[in-house]
Amino acid sequence: MSTSPGIKPFDTLVVGSLPRPRWVRDLIEDRKTGVISHEDADRLLDDAVPSAIDMQERAGVDFISDGEWRRESYVKVFADAVDGFKADLIDGGTYRTSTLYYPAVVSKLKARGPIVTDEASFLKEHTNSKTIVALPSPYTIGRRMWSAEHSGDAYPTREEFMDDCVTIVRDEAKALVALGVSAIQLDDPWLALLVDPDYRKREGITDVDHEIEQSIRCVNEVAEGLEGISLSVHLCHAHFDRRHGSKGPYDLIIAALGQMKADRFAMEFATPDAGGIDVLRKFPHDKTLGLGVIDHTDVNVESPELVAERAERAMEFVPKERLTLNPDCGFAPSSLNPMDFDEAYLKLSALSQGAALLRDRHG
Repeated sequence: MSTSPGIKPFDTLVVGSLPRPRWVRDLIEDRKTGVISHEDADRLLDDAVPSAIDMQERAGVDFISDGEWRRESYVKVFADAVDGFKADLIDGGTYRTSTLYYPAVVSKLKARGPIVTDEASFLKEHTNSKTIVALPSPYTIGRRMWSAEHSGDAYPTREEFMDDCVTIVRDEAKALVALGVSAIQLDDPWLALLVDPDYRKREGITDVDHEIEQSIRCVNEVAEGLEGISLSVHLCHAHFDRRHGSKGPYDLIIAALGQMKADRFAMEFATPDAGGIDVLRKFPHDKTLGLGVIDHTDVNVESPELVAERAERAMEFVPKERLTLNPDCGFAPSSLNPMDFDEAYLKLSALSQGAALLRDRHG
């Protein structure tokens, strides 16, 4: 079994987001509060985003994104383009001095226009590299932006809300295929969060099997009808300001991966919070692994040798024909995440150089 369509062994891919310069973070906040119009913000971002693209190319990454600099967050991008939400109703927790708030669905969903295809089109116009574009999974949207308090009148159950999300995300994925992006990624960190019993307790989750089934269902319904493109699912433990929101190995959810109609899974493994690689003994034999070999929460920059060493340990369980490399997660899934752009460049450079070592050693 070879790697997924268009992806070769030891290819390097970003997970999506890059750290934003402070002025871009401020711009996103000013756009949200109406200090600057969306049109004026877009003009400034049109000048800024090419530097995020150029950085990845200089670092030598094979599949690149636009850095997601236009997004307030990886999941809010859905609410920004779909009617039915009211901003800042759900408390997402306080991290040091920052409290994160999320929209809640309050009325029936209606797509206003493209979610990410405009930014994907801009990306393709500004690079000859292969491209990867991320969309939030309907399961993660449902877990993050539905609440009984605010959403029950519109959607009595979270599952009904997810159903409508599936339709919109699937249509957007088909638009990305038509646009000609190289790979699509569904971000589904909330599946990975299930591995942490403390998280399940905080969320009041008592039927974990039901939650896993919902994630599988949402991915498979989005994948329906997608042809000729690599579909990845990204799993992580969530993070902000170098701190993960959960901990634990993937044993609880590893069997679910084999039931998903995805080609590739981009998973955290560089961080100790992910519990180690022994779980890869159970990784599906017909899927490609996107191995996390860069710990984005660690200020220390990995060496190319360490990147290669992490990959070679994983090769005890997953053959090179089904192995690709990526950071554990996006560097800044939220625009407020205070990460360092130059540090990200050095880490992505190490990622690419480590992949070159692997190609020299293993063909």
